[in-house]
Amino acid sequence: MISVLSDDHFMKAAIQEAQKAAEQGEVPVGAVVVCKNQIIARAHNQTQLLNDVTAHAEMLAITSAANHLGGKYLSECTLYVTLEPCTMCGGALYWAQLGKLVFGASDEKRGIHLIKERVLHPRTTIIRGIQEKECSQLLTDFFEKKRKKEH
Repeated sequence: MISVLSDDHFMKAAIQEAQKAAEQGEVPVGAVVVCKNQIIARAHNQTQLLNDVTAHAEMLAITSAANHLGGKYLSECTLYVTLEPCTMCGGALYWAQLGKLVFGASDEKRGIHLIKERVLHPRTTIIRGIQEKECSQLLTDFFEKKRKKEH
C-alpha cells in the first residue's frame, strides 16, 4: 500500500531548497514539484547565479517538471514553494495548468493575492501557510544578514 506523504513533508523539501539558495547568496525561496506522491523537480532561486530576473524557484521547477513529464501541463502535479508566488510565476503556473499550489509564507509586496483577478488556473487548488513560520524566518534571517553587511 502506498502511503500519501503530507504537505508538511514536501514543504520541508522546499525549505531545504530555500536553504541552498541562501547559502549561495540568493533570496531563500525553494520549490519542489510533486506528482503521484513523488518529487519530480527541485529548484531554488538562481537569479544572481544565472544573471536572470526570471530564474525564480517556481519558474525553474516548472521547466524541470515539464521536462521530467515530457509535456508542458502540470495538471496532475502540486507545487510546494516557500514563498507565495509573484505575478510572473503565477502567470507561468496558469499556463502550466498546475493542479495544486501549496506555499508557506505570504508575500505582502509582490504575491499573487495582490491581483484582483485570479491569476492561477481556475482548477488550481491553493493551500497557504504550510510551515509559514519556518519559511518566513528564512527570509527574515537572510535580509537581516544582508542589511548588516551593507552597514
